[in-house]
Amino acid sequence: MDLRKLKTLIDLVAESDIAELEVTEGESKVRIVKSSANPQGQMMMMPQQAVQHYAAPAQHAAAPAPAAPAAPAAVEHTGHVVKSPMVGTFYRSSAPGAAAFVEVGQSIKQGDTLCIIEAMKLLNEIDADVAGTVTKILVENGQPVEFGQPLFVIG
Repeated sequence: MDLRKLKTLIDLVAESDIAELEVTEGESKVRIVKSSANPQGQMMMMPQQAVQHYAAPAQHAAAPAPAAPAAPAAVEHTGHVVKSPMVGTFYRSSAPGAAAFVEVGQSIKQGDTLCIIEAMKLLNEIDADVAGTVTKILVENGQPVEFGQPLFVIG
């Protein structure tokens, strides 16, 4: 199993309410268990035939931290912001070397495909929910994205 896919799976478990995830791919089997008893980021690997365990970082309930006085303000984008509906890997085109779905300055209609997000070996097309002109592309091709992360600005 690809290291990028493993990282995506670990992040998915860490950010969700699930405590355990098991994925079988061919003869390989990966089991990710969220546990606060294991040190953060510890990975235990076994032979190909055995199960591989990866400890996902547990979400710790901590006392609220005091607000940082010089916290940077969130960047405000003028126009409609298209956000990622899932955790995965962002791709601007359908295949390596293929033309991007959209470019900055391009006019789009509602329903046009903007990008693909790969999550757990599934390619999910992300469509425009409004018509307009693409004013900004906020993510680089091949970058991992989080749920709710801004991807595009449509003016």
